[in-house]
Amino acid sequence: MIQSKQDHFLALYEPVHDRFERFCRARVYGEMEYTDLMNETLLVAFEKFESLKSDTSFLSFLFGTAVRILANNRRKMKPERMITIGKECNASSSETTDRATEVALLHRALSELNEEQREALILFEISGFSIREVAAIQAVSEGAVKQRLKRGRTRLTEILSYEAVLKTGKEII
Repeated sequence: MIQSKQDHFLALYEPVHDRFERFCRARVYGEMEYTDLMNETLLVAFEKFESLKSDTSFLSFLFGTAVRILANNRRKMKPERMITIGKECNASSSETTDRATEVALLHRALSELNEEQREALILFEISGFSIREVAAIQAVSEGAVKQRLKRGRTRLTEILSYEAVLKTGKEII
């Protein structure tokens, strides 16, 4: 029974691995290592695999589990530790290539958005879900997802424009 459960779990996980990894990388900025989030999520998801109602909702099941783990982790962490982790991430990213720096800036900007907007943007723009799929994952209407995407993009533009001003000393027009 255990082997068939494991085989079934792995059969569902293998095709969604890349999307799940992208989601975790984008979602954890400054909170924990993405690999830790992936591993913990997979462990919890495997333990609760019987509660999955449909194989087609497996990725949503993983995302929901990951979001709950992050929320629990955030409650456990002290604010001072989160600031320290953020500084460590910034220091290491400044020593890498321009692309890595841009990704770090994007992740930092994403971390400044409210949770609903950040998750909608990550699911739609980074993980490649349709608006309908994002709505199902977030348990809201498609209109709500569109509004979150619009507001999130607007806020992200403001944040990144401000970051650009700090970095270069001039506004991007």
